[in-house]
Amino acid sequence: MRTHTIIILFLSVITSLAFSTTHCVSAESSNDRILKFGIHVSSMGKLDPHFAAGSQDRAFADMVFNGLLRYMPGNAPRIEPDIAQKIPEFKLIRGKQIWTILLRKGVMFHAGPATPAYELTADDVVFSLNKSKDKKFCAYAGDYEGMTFKKIDPYIVQIILDKPISPILFFPKITNYGGGFIVSQKVIKTMGYDAFTHHPVGTGPFAFERCEKGKRLSLKAHDQYFRGRPLLDGVQIHFIPDVEDRIEVLKKGGLDVITGSGQKEWIESMENDKDVIVDTHGVGEVATLYFNTQMKPLDDIRVRQAIAFSLSRQTFLGTINSKISGSVYSPVPEQFLPGGLSREDVRILNLEYSQDLDKARLLLNKAGYSDGFILDIVSSEKWIYQTYYNALKKQLAKVNITLNIKTETHSNMHKQIRQNSHPIVIYPAWRPNADAYLTRFFHSDSIIVTGKKPDTNFSLYDKVDKLIEAARLEIDPEAQINLWIQAQIRILSDMAAYPILFTKQVYLRKNYVDYGHTLISTMSLYPQFTEKTNLNKIK
Repeated sequence: MRTHTIIILFLSVITSLAFSTTHCVSAESSNDRILKFGIHVSSMGKLDPHFAAGSQDRAFADMVFNGLLRYMPGNAPRIEPDIAQKIPEFKLIRGKQIWTILLRKGVMFHAGPATPAYELTADDVVFSLNKSKDKKFCAYAGDYEGMTFKKIDPYIVQIILDKPISPILFFPKITNYGGGFIVSQKVIKTMGYDAFTHHPVGTGPFAFERCEKGKRLSLKAHDQYFRGRPLLDGVQIHFIPDVEDRIEVLKKGGLDVITGSGQKEWIESMENDKDVIVDTHGVGEVATLYFNTQMKPLDDIRVRQAIAFSLSRQTFLGTINSKISGSVYSPVPEQFLPGGLSREDVRILNLEYSQDLDKARLLLNKAGYSDGFILDIVSSEKWIYQTYYNALKKQLAKVNITLNIKTETHSNMHKQIRQNSHPIVIYPAWRPNADAYLTRFFHSDSIIVTGKKPDTNFSLYDKVDKLIEAARLEIDPEAQINLWIQAQIRILSDMAAYPILFTKQVYLRKNYVDYGHTLISTMSLYPQFTEKTNLNKIK
């Protein structure tokens, strides 16, 4: 199954505000060293990095904060040291797993409104990780259950796990993502937490400067950044929801980089402009169709399999620009993460479900639905959701299955699919590892409404709990990957979910913008602006 090759690759690479804003761009700044970034939302979400969820929040957190480890700029999921001096190793002592982390010296926090710049120490790391463990102060608190954090000296921290886990699962918890960001103990204790959420202070290449309500969020260069002062003097994040508005401001010189669009032909139309460069990069958000295995008629596996045989991944791909999309064949995307299944794998296992309308009709007939049936579906107003559901509707009509699609605002759609069971849910998402995909979408604890920890198990599926839990506790990476693969073989055999495709990110930049790194894939979703990013404008 290629697991040996996958794990060798993975282990080799890891070693190698709170103010509401709206659409408005100011042309007042003429500073050539300020990068102006136009994004596709009307406001920031959260400035506390431990609550970063939207793409705007993740971009902000990436520029202002560091982790003990980091995903290499432009080349995730490869991991390298950040605040830590090196990739840590663990020891097993009396059943507990102890990771010892050596901290860099000379890592400076930004000066804040009530605190001067000062050097990060183990106190800040222990404080930050305890904050991440507290669900009141971190959206990812569950990732840190069963962990204890201990200061050994000012530059050494130990992380003690009651239940050992593999490096594949441990390292992402201490990267510059989710709860892994390191914040300032002194700043939060001096300012208070609420003030910190309005003026966050980190150690990253850029420091929070101000948020101009109705205009933008401004960052300035961190002169004492431990990797060297940034080449840019700062970054401005401008909030412009409409892509055509962003393009107009870009062409007039008011922006340097903007969030693009994955709509058909959009990329090609932009590539004709010699003054701009279109960038497409991972990570790839995976769109998966989840079947409600407890709701009639989908509680019959023959019906679920019939729907799978009615579908063509190529038809779905045909609705999205081919430069940013590709097929996936398992819930975990093997193109981006260890633990997924390739097309070759599912073919060998007879789990590809290639389109076969005759087989689909035969299965429906055996299940007693030769005349078809009607399903009521809810979709987001966002074009990508409507594109997926419309493609689904056209394909299912060929086997007499009718979809009634109700379109809701994006936020209402999210509420409805979590508060009530629906026969089918198509959900695009990125998760940082196989455990997160499988736990959040297929563990019984995550079943919507009724689960112990209701999340995104839209399938109401409960057949792979033991495999997920065994994989989570397996410290041998190859054995862990095999357990993830076994779980997905069962999911596909039961047709609890049909993986459709992945879509990459799309950004547009002026041709004088140099990101300072090769752009392959980023966990923070945007192209990443670091101390090496530059604006090479011709005077």
